[in-house]
Amino acid sequence: MLSVALRTLRARWATFTGSFVALCLGVALLTVTGLALASSATAPQRAPERFAAAPVVVKGEDTLRVPTPIGDRESRLAHPRPVPAATVAELRKLGSVVPDRSFAVRAPAAPADLVGHPWSTAAFAPYDLATGRAPRTADEVAVTGDWTRPGRRLHTDRGPVRVVGTLTSRGFENAVFFTDARAAHLAPMVTQLAVEADPAAVREAVGNSAQVLTGNARRLADADPGRDGEALTAMNSLFGTAGGVTAFVSVFVVASTFAFAVGRRRREFALLRTAGATPGQIRRSVLAEALAVGTLASATGCALGSQGAPRLAAWVVDSGLAPAWFTIGDHTWPYHAAFWTGLLVALCGATAASWRAGRTGPTEALREASAESGTITRGRLLSGTALLLTAAVTLGLSLAGDPADLLHRKSYISRPMLLITAAALLSPLVLRPLTRLLTSLPGTCAMLVRENTAAGMRRTAALAAPVLVTVALAGSLLGATATLNRAKTTETSERTTAAFVVTPPAGTGFDDAALRGLRAVPGTEMSPTSSTAVHVLEDDVALVRSEARAATPGPLAATTRLPLAAGAVTDLDDDSIIVNEEWQRHRVGDRVRVWLGDGTQRTLRIAAVMTTGTGDNGVYVTPRNAPGATPDRIDVALTGDADPETVATALREALGTGNGQVLTRDAWIRATHPETHRTTRLGLLLVLGIALLYTGISVANTMVMATSGRARDLALLRLSGATRRQVLRLTGAEALAVVAAGALLGLLVTAVNLAGMASALALLSAPATIELPWQALGTTTAVCALLATTSALAPAALALRRSPAELAGARE
Repeated sequence: MLSVALRTLRARWATFTGSFVALCLGVALLTVTGLALASSATAPQRAPERFAAAPVVVKGEDTLRVPTPIGDRESRLAHPRPVPAATVAELRKLGSVVPDRSFAVRAPAAPADLVGHPWSTAAFAPYDLATGRAPRTADEVAVTGDWTRPGRRLHTDRGPVRVVGTLTSRGFENAVFFTDARAAHLAPMVTQLAVEADPAAVREAVGNSAQVLTGNARRLADADPGRDGEALTAMNSLFGTAGGVTAFVSVFVVASTFAFAVGRRRREFALLRTAGATPGQIRRSVLAEALAVGTLASATGCALGSQGAPRLAAWVVDSGLAPAWFTIGDHTWPYHAAFWTGLLVALCGATAASWRAGRTGPTEALREASAESGTITRGRLLSGTALLLTAAVTLGLSLAGDPADLLHRKSYISRPMLLITAAALLSPLVLRPLTRLLTSLPGTCAMLVRENTAAGMRRTAALAAPVLVTVALAGSLLGATATLNRAKTTETSERTTAAFVVTPPAGTGFDDAALRGLRAVPGTEMSPTSSTAVHVLEDDVALVRSEARAATPGPLAATTRLPLAAGAVTDLDDDSIIVNEEWQRHRVGDRVRVWLGDGTQRTLRIAAVMTTGTGDNGVYVTPRNAPGATPDRIDVALTGDADPETVATALREALGTGNGQVLTRDAWIRATHPETHRTTRLGLLLVLGIALLYTGISVANTMVMATSGRARDLALLRLSGATRRQVLRLTGAEALAVVAAGALLGLLVTAVNLAGMASALALLSAPATIELPWQALGTTTAVCALLATTSALAPAALALRRSPAELAGARE
């Protein structure tokens, strides 16, 4: 049967083109994503940057360590501890000690990420003076890069300064260096310092009061030392999702293509049965064809992937998704994984079709009509029903047990696949009545479209299924993020009752002088709050970090409406905490052991409990339980008959130019409207791009095969008196009717998927309003319609160039 399979491939190469392209593309994408995942599995040790020339760096503790029965649990502190003064005094006995300070600086026409340091630390990078000299007075600075020049005056949020020198940029920061005294005034707290002494002596002097960093460990003193690992984690999630969707859609497309191709070859298989072929030989012949196509496509895909992977690496680096050092390494396992996955996909896709081919009886060759029998095969019905039940059961269990899980990205990306696949498998059951409904219009054309789609239900299902999958993916994924963002925005709106919100420049906070000036504005009640964190140990083994805000209870109650399930905001004091229902212990009056943002251990009473919501409700403590936190937001409520415009003007005058912004409530809500994370957004677009590409392949292949195989139908229409234009119009109308049916089913699946998310939001006491991405749905449907009509009209137009009599006698 192998020789028969090879001859079939040579004679029917056009039939297998779609499967070959789909497999080749899928293997190429799997190769690319596999190489990217292998190359990003481990990040190389980044060399120290700011302290590359410092012998030793002493850094205050920035990690919370809690002992548990299964070992120490660790978490980053929201407010790293300063180096104790006693430790600094001991270090000064050993050698030179240079305190380091870092603080954000804002100035017009300056880089947005400008950061200030004391001049003495410039030698540890080391920075070299390019022009000018070092700063000597409080109003002098030296800057890195060439964005300014010596002699120029800068109006910064730290006061007016004059540039007296520029330093050669080292690429990892945009720095501005003040005198040591001025830097100490601007940022009094010291969390790390450089020590010129013997490392062993430094360790002995420091003991357990701080960290001693030498060698490559000095990179931990740089800003955001874990950024490489975080970038690689996000990138791995992106490529892992893309690889999973590629495998899912390629299996679907290949299986659909093989099923349709086998259905069109019933007479061919019947003739082989008449000639003596057994059902087993027919099945092996189909599998041999799949093996040949899979081998060629997988090999070609691996070759294409090897060329595409370096280009992908360059793109993710240029886009800022990956660190600058990221390149594709020399790995072999991604090629093996992609090749054998492609081969397995081809064989799995053809298995069901081969069994159907083996059941073809010899009498099929004697049939004159080629109308299809049966709406859906038993295997497809059972598989679709099983997946549908699985989707329903898993959704019910999640809603009953942990509805918050449905709001996580991994859930709303992967979970819809079950329902989408089930709907695609079961679509033939509803396509016939749906297409009849869509074509229930008067006229001959509508009647012919209705009857042709009903008679060729296998063709109709093969075309509608990829449209359903693509529309449902676009609606479910983009709709989930839109629904979740809408719920978060509504939460913010319901919680914010203040008339104005005052915020400092990014990365900074309000000092005492700024707070005093703002509080002096008449007709206002203000609630300054600070960002912090609280840790709790659950089940004695899991150290859970919760984002928190520090606030005074009275002003907080006057400017904010917290979504409380129990208790009252005014019950908050220095011995209590407001938690949410996600906490394992969340009963008012209970006492819970927590670790504050600086690692201090406290046992606090639960004063109130908030609903879970979308997960952003967090925790509230008093300022005393947030040591090291600086106010970074002020909610302002109006008192008495204060005029809003007068108050807004007074607030802006008290704040001063460049020291932050005063926003109205509505402006604040718009400014904080949640946006999908860039990596997540790119991942979703990549997933939808892959699905749309595969849909194009499947639709084009199905329509070309279907239209090419209907030469006799077209000839009959011409012989009955239809013009060439009328036949083409009928062909296009059929394609549009099927695409419309697939799109409607995809919209129905989208609505069901988003209804599950809305149910989870309702159970979590969060606003539940379904947001359908109409623009994406319309664009996806339009692209599918364009592909379908083009793929149907092109072969039909070519066939109609022949005379009706010649077309009627064409070989099938």
